[in-house]
Amino acid sequence: MSDTGDTLRQAALNYHEFPKPGKLEVRATKPLANGRDLARAYSPGVAEACLEIQSDPANASRYTSRGNLVAVVTNGTAVLGLGNIGALASKPVMEGKAVLFKKFADIDCFDLELDESDPVKLAEIVCALGPTFGAINLEDIKAPDCFIVEKICRERMDIPVFHDDQHGTAIVVGAAATNALHVAKKRWEDIKVVSTGGGAAGIACLNMLVKLGVRRSNIWLCDINGLVYEGRAEDMNPQKAEFAQKTDLRTLDDVIGGADLFLGLSGPGALTVDQVRRMAARPIIFALANPTPEIMPDLAREAVPDAIIATGRSDFPNQVNNVLCFPFIFRGALDVGATQINDAMQIACVDGIAALARATTSAEAAAAYQGEPMNFGADYLIPKPFDPRLSGIVSTAVARAAMESGVATRPIENLDIYKAKLDASVFKSALLMRPVFEASKKDARRIVFAEGEDERVLRAAQAVLEETSEQPILIGRPSVIEARCERLGLNIRPGRDFRLVNPEDDPRYRDYWGSYHEIMKRRGVTPDLAKAVMRTNTTAIGAVMVHRGEADSMLCGTFGEYRWHLRYVKRVLADADHHPHGALSMMILEDGPLFIGDTHVRVFPTPEDLAETAIGAARHVRRFGIEPKVAFCSQSNFGNQGEDSGKRLRAAIALLDAKPRDFCYEGEMNIDAALDEELRARLLPDNRMEGAANVLIFSNVDAASGVRNILKMKGGGLEVGPILMGMGNRAHIVSPSITPRGLLNMAAIAGTPVAHYG
Repeated sequence: MSDTGDTLRQAALNYHEFPKPGKLEVRATKPLANGRDLARAYSPGVAEACLEIQSDPANASRYTSRGNLVAVVTNGTAVLGLGNIGALASKPVMEGKAVLFKKFADIDCFDLELDESDPVKLAEIVCALGPTFGAINLEDIKAPDCFIVEKICRERMDIPVFHDDQHGTAIVVGAAATNALHVAKKRWEDIKVVSTGGGAAGIACLNMLVKLGVRRSNIWLCDINGLVYEGRAEDMNPQKAEFAQKTDLRTLDDVIGGADLFLGLSGPGALTVDQVRRMAARPIIFALANPTPEIMPDLAREAVPDAIIATGRSDFPNQVNNVLCFPFIFRGALDVGATQINDAMQIACVDGIAALARATTSAEAAAAYQGEPMNFGADYLIPKPFDPRLSGIVSTAVARAAMESGVATRPIENLDIYKAKLDASVFKSALLMRPVFEASKKDARRIVFAEGEDERVLRAAQAVLEETSEQPILIGRPSVIEARCERLGLNIRPGRDFRLVNPEDDPRYRDYWGSYHEIMKRRGVTPDLAKAVMRTNTTAIGAVMVHRGEADSMLCGTFGEYRWHLRYVKRVLADADHHPHGALSMMILEDGPLFIGDTHVRVFPTPEDLAETAIGAARHVRRFGIEPKVAFCSQSNFGNQGEDSGKRLRAAIALLDAKPRDFCYEGEMNIDAALDEELRARLLPDNRMEGAANVLIFSNVDAASGVRNILKMKGGGLEVGPILMGMGNRAHIVSPSITPRGLLNMAAIAGTPVAHYG
């Protein structure tokens, strides 16, 4: 159903109801297609796994999903801003929490809504669930019951128990406060903190600030009954009492003067404009009540223009959102088999989140939050939830802290490899690209980007400098590139971090047009035309730079038509040893990579062209650590049709057969035969290929390009490429849909000397 024209309420209800009720389903991870599968999945084979676990309980993480399974547990007594709505009514929230676990950290999750209001009995139920889960996330349980439940569960269970309302909020507040102090140039030990809200989240946040360095004597806690002070009897508990001050002051208004940090976890209107004015210079205001904060940001900023403000809302800067924390702290804890989530792990989470906000904004996060300011400062204290680097950075920091603090039962031997695997789960190309990146680090090759003013190119250049040893060169106007780097929050600058070629005014202009004219003078290009091309055609400029030896490789194609760019690459760089003979695209699919060629270069290739494309494709596939298995694809299966495409493919195979080859190839055949070993064996029992092909070569560009685009748009495939074969790695032409990550991948490919091709 469409949400168009619906109210927000109806749209949300539609979202939960259609196309099937709820937000979760269970899917099997192993095949169950025949009797053999059934015998292994259940009786009698399942007994073997049971016996292994009985002999060693740690084997549960090897043979079951327990090591990646979290329970989200609630009794519905303190749900979001809804209060005590009961266990059943809380289920949509808990399902949502489970979805976030899966989306952000690939953690499987069951939501458990327990109809039990007695905290001791609730804790006993949770403890009894220990054999099922690798960790427990307590959620939306009212204070002080939540303290009781968590304490009992932590004492009795040997898996992490984490009350996200308390500790998740505290961690994100800690990260935001860390960076707010950095911006305000203040120190933990010097600041005065005034807080409203004596509930679970408020107390946990204050405890976190103490761990980070705030003096307990500098913390002033207020609740609905006023200041928490020594001797107060009304609405007190041991957790509040830890922050009781010995004083005659009694209200928020009495203590707000000179406060450096206001921490609000209470309700609307708790903080007034006058009180903001009485705070210390450059005040930090965390008004986190939802949906209406303790003071609206525009009112606070009107009162003190340089105030640093965070809220719990997504429509203002600096949203304090627990999703920055809980998926990744659980990811790290589960992966090392932590028995608890301790202070060291929580501090590591704080530090990781805070450090990420101070780093350059990722291109993926920028794309998800277009138009929002994402440069570190007063309006960008913490990263956005869709920043893909959170998983690798925060989870790794948590895992390291768990090991160093002695609570990890399955320590990770190499945390760098662990982080790379986490990154690969977010960046689908990361794992396959690792051999290429490793090779590119061995040589500091100079890569010229023809469209240097493009935002994607600028972000890719930043990443190239961070992740490789390559030297980017950008073609573009200095003022435009400088301004865009500033606007995008990139810390690279022309002249300091990378070389620049200004097509409007470059001292090498005469040399460039002279070189271009020398190449093209007998192909109808006059000196005046050469001058005009070198002023306006950045692809030609990049090609000339490679021709002159001022760059080792060029990347172009972020806009415009592929063959237009190819024309200038061929004119300038093609010679007796280099000529484009195909474009190869690696499509990263759920079950692995599939290479497609030729997607762009030769419209109707000859048998010689097709053989050359196969040889080049095999060489390039090995760059990714993959052994090539090349299938020539047609509507014909092993000679059963006599049309042109089948004839040309059969002739190409004959050319390959004429000499010994170091790769497997077969054809011609349909795509299904190429990918299905059993079908192929029925068609030609003695065919020379085992398993599924991983390289598909087509008889024309239309077929190859069509398959590539279908896999990309409908098959969930991520493209690396196209890789221009035959040019000695001196030029690559990308497609206009390429992302900054795709450009980084292509820069790594371009950054590998031709000697590394294998």
